[in-house]
Amino acid sequence: MLTNSSILITGGTGSFGHTFVPMTLEKHNPKKVIIYSRDEMKQWEMAKRFAGDKRVRFFIGDVRDRERLYRALDGVDYVVHAAATKIVPTAEYNPFECVKTNVIGAMNLIDACIDKKVKRVVALSTDKASSPANLYGATKLASDKLFVAGNSYAGGHDTRFAVVRYGNVMGSRGSVIPFFLSIANKGKIPITDARMTRFMISLEQGVELVWHAFEDMVGGEIYVKKIPSMKVTDLALAVAPEASQEIIGIRPGEKLHEQMIGTEDALHTYEYAEHFKILPAIHNWSSDPDRINGGKKVAEDFTYCSDNNPDWMSIDTLRAWIDQNRDKIGSF
Repeated sequence: MLTNSSILITGGTGSFGHTFVPMTLEKHNPKKVIIYSRDEMKQWEMAKRFAGDKRVRFFIGDVRDRERLYRALDGVDYVVHAAATKIVPTAEYNPFECVKTNVIGAMNLIDACIDKKVKRVVALSTDKASSPANLYGATKLASDKLFVAGNSYAGGHDTRFAVVRYGNVMGSRGSVIPFFLSIANKGKIPITDARMTRFMISLEQGVELVWHAFEDMVGGEIYVKKIPSMKVTDLALAVAPEASQEIIGIRPGEKLHEQMIGTEDALHTYEYAEHFKILPAIHNWSSDPDRINGGKKVAEDFTYCSDNNPDWMSIDTLRAWIDQNRDKIGSF
């Protein structure tokens, strides 16, 4: 599907973009991949990595700017929406800015994709959009709802929208692993709460889930990858086994455990070998055989949380992953 196509990724200079672009170029050989983002320096640095590859293009722009989106989407077949204001405390202290990017930006992109006849759009979501406890999660829940409803909003147009949702991305810029690595030699690791757990997914797994969504989607689905959990105290032991751990308390808007599927979504959720799929509650789409596509309905009281997950990552497994990826962790 993606071969010889034009793909645009919003927020493409982030951690996801730095993994999605080379993997997609290698496996699918698209005609063009457009990096759409607002930070010129990040684009300048990223351009060095792809120097000489005429398939990679860069486009300065903000998802808040509807007119710029219309220009950037000219001739684009597929869109990955990765742009977001995502740091939880930052969103709490800058709520207007968070809403402008995560909600208004989503609305702008949906309108522009429909009008520019984009074929399919996959938006990246987060565990924090499930039963949100902070503003970032609330804006991403609103964004998810917008992309799901975008399939009916498109009317007679053929543009289709879907969402992928996953938890803590291992080694991504600003995440806990590079933070712990940066302070490991200080002999003390700050832990917000000893009970805290997190899902663990690699950037490569996230890219593969987006590819699957493009291939499988009918429109309105939310894809949730099956991934292992880990206690934050064990994560700290994997990174810095000699360091002591200091409990500092949960930050504003932070959750004790990550949740990707709540009981309110269970009625519309189906299980597959490697993922779950939350189908749209609107228009009876959750009973559509094409969207179900062989899935098994989950129990009515089903939840998918990092503390009730049957799959757990060991300290040794994470330590081995860190050793293999140390040169890339936190670099983008």
